Amino acid sequence: MIKYMLACDQGHQFESWFSDSLAYEQQAKRGLVECPHCGSIKVEKALMAPSISTSKRKARNAMMERTGAQGMQDHGTTPDAQPRQEAQPVALLDENQRAMREMIRDLHAKISENSVDVGASFVDQARKMHDGEMPTRAIRGEATLAQAKELWDEGVPVMPVPVLPEDRN
Repeated sequence: MIKYMLACDQGHQFESWFSDSLAYEQQAKRGLVECPHCGSIKVEKALMAPSISTSKRKARNAMMERTGAQGMQDHGTTPDAQPRQEAQPVALLDENQRAMREMIRDLHAKISENSVDVGASFVDQARKMHDGEMPTRAIRGEATLAQAKELWDEGVPVMPVPVLPEDRN
């Protein structure tokens, strides 16, 4: 996991965690990283100081463990006597986004209950049903966006359903 300090085009700064740097790049490119303050998806990484473990810090932590001290963080300062920064909010989904995702989950459940999963043969079976080569029934399966567009252009009634990011994991 990696934590990035992010900033939107409106000047808001916030932190967010990603599985790796590629995950951030992919999510940002797809517009999935948004400012929790204003909802802007024009977000970039901001400069942040790395957390480096030094021998001085290790020695201080060891001493604190031996003495049971909780450290100076409880008093609003870091070991270097600098003021502690206020915690920044993590990029989370707002109420509208959570509601939209719940509706998509409900749609997936309804489709699953009322159709047969034909997997990779979806395109072939949809065409055959449309051409009258096999009985019509409700099916679901896999198709690329290009294949779905071809089917639509041919008059085959198909409906691409959005996949939630967490369903890709």
